Amino acid sequence: QVQLVETGGSVVQAGDSLRLSCVVSGDTANCISTMGWYRQPQGKQRELVAAFRSNGVPGYVDSVKGRFTISRDNANNTLYLQMNDLKPEDAGVYYCNGAAGLGYIARGCEYEYWGRGTQVTVSS
Repeated sequence: QVQLVETGGSVVQAGDSLRLSCVVSGDTANCISTMGWYRQPQGKQRELVAAFRSNGVPGYVDSVKGRFTISRDNANNTLYLQMNDLKPEDAGVYYCNGAAGLGYIARGCEYEYWGRGTQVTVSS
């Protein structure tokens, strides 16, 4: 139905910048309502980092406000996460997520879709 593939993870130093990309393919018009980025630090739970709300307004977890920017290129079905001034606590596997929204069952969609993740390592 829907596939998400993340790229852009790397090993960087504190203060560096990275841009993550997520290419989305498949039945996106029918099965993707909102999209966002999550991360999972080693040994910790996955957490929401940034996402577009249903009204199109982006939201961020407090710890990344002012440093991270989520954006999208609808023409190329790509979601981005620009990460500036990276800190060691930003390290983890970053996942792209797409949610189908209300009525997903009737539309033949899954509740949400995940990519396989891309690793971000930040050395101090």
